[in-house]
Amino acid sequence: MKLDELERKSIRILGFGTEGQATYEFLRRMWPTKPLTLADRRTLGEFPQELARRLQQDPASSLNLAPGYLDSLVPGKCEVIIKTPGIPASTDQIARARKSGCLLTSHSQILLSNYPRDKIIGVTGTKGKSTTTSLIYQILKRGGLPAELVGNIGQPPLAKLMDVSVDTYFVHEFSSHQLAEVESSPHIAVLLNIVPEHLDYYSTFDEYVAAKENITRFQEPDDFLVFNPAYPIPNSIAQRTKAALRPFNPEDAQRILKAGDVQLPGKFNLENVMAAVTAASLCGVETAAIQDAVKAFRGLPHRLELVGTFNGVTFYDDSIATVPEATLGALDALGSDVQTLILGGHERNLDFTEFGSRLPGNIGTVILFPPSGERIWKAIELHSQNSPLPEAFFVESMELAVALAYERTEPGWICLLSPASPSFGVFKDYRERGDSFKAFIKLLSNSGDIR
Repeated sequence: MKLDELERKSIRILGFGTEGQATYEFLRRMWPTKPLTLADRRTLGEFPQELARRLQQDPASSLNLAPGYLDSLVPGKCEVIIKTPGIPASTDQIARARKSGCLLTSHSQILLSNYPRDKIIGVTGTKGKSTTTSLIYQILKRGGLPAELVGNIGQPPLAKLMDVSVDTYFVHEFSSHQLAEVESSPHIAVLLNIVPEHLDYYSTFDEYVAAKENITRFQEPDDFLVFNPAYPIPNSIAQRTKAALRPFNPEDAQRILKAGDVQLPGKFNLENVMAAVTAASLCGVETAAIQDAVKAFRGLPHRLELVGTFNGVTFYDDSIATVPEATLGALDALGSDVQTLILGGHERNLDFTEFGSRLPGNIGTVILFPPSGERIWKAIELHSQNSPLPEAFFVESMELAVALAYERTEPGWICLLSPASPSFGVFKDYRERGDSFKAFIKLLSNSGDIR
């Protein structure tokens, strides 16, 4: 939605988390006295004091707070909803408001509608988004191009929009939720592999795929789609786009990169690197700068991150692995030295059949968090090709999980946290889960309760 249209209409910001707050601040900088309505499930007392004070001191803002906030969407009483990604557009109150004529837009759509599209690079997929987005950003910077890292991994883009020159590249990690309702696509779209995830949010896997496809659905022939044709879903999406296709093959890395340039373990990371290299090349970055940036890139926290060796056991934090395919990729990257695997977390009804059948025989111990840990173990029992099966331990705290890891992992072997499940429930997010893992590794390494 264009800014001139937003200026003329009444606006309701639905959801006041990080992105909603950035939307509010952007609109306030644009129009300091424009009436805005802010709606969120939290009460004012649940916001940080400084933010609560800011809202109370804004005479042009109206607040609809507390769990019934969606009930304030009275049909015919709002013109534009700017929705946070975490609230499904299918929610009854939103659907009724739209039916009565209310327009639905988002933080991401405002960026796509109001910034030069030839300077927007979007990255999506199920896994590898953050690594690929970060590396594109680093390559552009190494190549001397102005760039901002935004979206799911960086700041919300509207927080930067008024402070950069129009030749600045916005390298944007897009979640499926951010893409679900957009009606524009970035100039350069990078589409990584898509596997089942977020099935507690979308009614079907096809609906999830359709949201991801929006990254290229509205592209034109002078735009570009970067993808790996080896994967069926991205390859199928590529056949439907108008954009110019830029397929990449991880095996082509030797044409551009020198031996030893890629510091990240695993075939999946080589795919992420080649996706980033292909996208950055479209911006005119020279090969030498690409090589330098790739060689300097060390990866991101909680993504197959080496924690260190303690009491003879080497620990890796792969807390970002929230689907079984990601865990299998991590196991493939680390090879036969993994002895202990920590799995499980929030239940999203994923299929663990293939995971159970492909679990390597070197895994001697699995430590499982509820509730998905129960189903993961059943899949191992039913489908594993290994005999004997690994020993299973069910835990509800990271402290116990790490204590068991020290007890069950022999010196010289690896303990890997790669849960194949989201973190919600026991932990706030994958970062808190990974940080807890690392903290207890260091705390218990000096404890007399182990070894």
